[in-house]
Amino acid sequence: MAFLIFKMETMKKLRWQFLIILLTLTLVGVLLIRQQPTPIVVSPQPVSGGIYTEGMIGSFSRLNPLFDSLNQPDRDIDRLLYSGLIKFDSQGNPVADLAESWGVSLDGTVYNFTIRPSAVWHDGEPVTSADVTFTLGLLQNNISALPEDVRSMWSQVLVKELDEKTLRFELNEPYAPFMDNLAFGILPKHLLEDVPVDLIMENEFNLHPIGSGPYQFDSLMIEDGEIKGVILKKFDDYYGIKPFIEQVVFTYYPDAQSVLEAYQMGEVMGINKVPDQILDEVLAEPNLDTYSSRMPKLSIVLFNLQDPEVSFFQETDVRIALMRGLNRQWMVDNLFHGQAIVAHSPILPGNWAYFDGSDKYIYDVNEAINTLIDLGYEISGDGSGIREKEGLRLSFTLLYPDDKTHLAVAEAIQRDWLKIGVQVELQPVSFEDLLNNYLSSRNYQVALVDLDFENDHDPDPYPFWHQSEVTGGQNYSQWDDRSASEYIEQARVIVDTNFRSKLYRNFQIVFSRQLPALPLYYPVFTFAVDSQVSGVQLAPIYNISDRFLNFNEWYLVTRRSLESASEPTAQP
Repeated sequence: MAFLIFKMETMKKLRWQFLIILLTLTLVGVLLIRQQPTPIVVSPQPVSGGIYTEGMIGSFSRLNPLFDSLNQPDRDIDRLLYSGLIKFDSQGNPVADLAESWGVSLDGTVYNFTIRPSAVWHDGEPVTSADVTFTLGLLQNNISALPEDVRSMWSQVLVKELDEKTLRFELNEPYAPFMDNLAFGILPKHLLEDVPVDLIMENEFNLHPIGSGPYQFDSLMIEDGEIKGVILKKFDDYYGIKPFIEQVVFTYYPDAQSVLEAYQMGEVMGINKVPDQILDEVLAEPNLDTYSSRMPKLSIVLFNLQDPEVSFFQETDVRIALMRGLNRQWMVDNLFHGQAIVAHSPILPGNWAYFDGSDKYIYDVNEAINTLIDLGYEISGDGSGIREKEGLRLSFTLLYPDDKTHLAVAEAIQRDWLKIGVQVELQPVSFEDLLNNYLSSRNYQVALVDLDFENDHDPDPYPFWHQSEVTGGQNYSQWDDRSASEYIEQARVIVDTNFRSKLYRNFQIVFSRQLPALPLYYPVFTFAVDSQVSGVQLAPIYNISDRFLNFNEWYLVTRRSLESASEPTAQP
């Protein structure tokens, strides 16, 4: 018995010794784990350097922002050479450029701007208020190459230089879309003030420009007396975020196929525009990345709502039935090879005012037919398969621009509507005739048109849909709805973007419920850049040159940065 007691006591002592040894080993193991080296990840970081080369479809004209609306390749290069007081982000919101700040009076008639103290021209001279007023003076001048509406708009604005870096714009009445006019490229007064206005379009300055943008002019590439390209270099004293790429080379080519071949030969890294005819070949290139975006255009079917010969267009449900009878997705997939987006609103998607919650109409032949039957439109007894009510046949003429693309769309519309018992006669006309001889005079029944919103960052739908534009304006459908008109006229005089957004939301709801016209699709723009170029992004655009919106973030050269694989995180 004594032996057993001794053994038990001995075992108790051994248990404590084992426990102490186990705890000691655990503690040592934890310490050893903590002393293990932290895993390291090599992360590439963009640095300055490299040359980006882009092939451009088109030719050189002049590098002057006053005239670059005449030639898209010029505008693309000017985007990197020149600056405006402001620029716009992908949603159409104004953001600072040369102007570091601005303010708007409560009544929306006075706009004050302050230019950045560090903003200088590529020759080192400071950018001042005088440069802005000088450029505006040119815009107001009677230069034939400038659009009449631009001259007319600026003639109604009073501009004052408050000091060397501050200026004021005074309007006769509130106009919320005014900011849209302030992104124009500014020219240096000290280099051009002595040039006669009628000679400025052909001045030597346009071949050796001086701007204030992130890149400055380096040289022209000339071959056999013809300008074949333009070379830009990074401007070290640029006031904004400095770009990574040191040099940009633009080379001109006569057509898309030539640019693609130049890429395949290693002559260029980018293609400024990928049209449909080379899209499949571009997509097949393993190292060529494509970037696509909604273009600032809307293809739409307009009804003449006031034509007594087609009075059925005044019935909202007839218009809705016609919309349901259109296979728009088929058009996008088959006519445009996916290079378009089905449209649901007269305001561009991606814009700050776009409302995605309005009514949408999906292709449904049976629903379209049932709607027409409910309205009393039955198949006529003459064997034509066309519907009629009280002798009024669902038959009309569709005008369309005389080209292959619009012909294909018009024929698709014709086929779709025939399936629901609607007869469409197609009539091709030139763009000029369609506008001047049919739309402007309201001498049409139905028209397939493209509304162009290029450079219109502000979504203002007033010109096309307000009651005041029914006679003599651009409200070609003659839609006369008071509630819709009130929303868009209020949005024109209120500078608060949040309030304007609500007004435009209401407008889009009314539009989608009444369908005074049928939105079809927004075309898509695509460009391509070699995969060795990083940082490329493409948001919704308002001009093709917007592909350079984040060009300062593109890069070709990187350095290796050692980073810990796991960062410490806060514990609750």
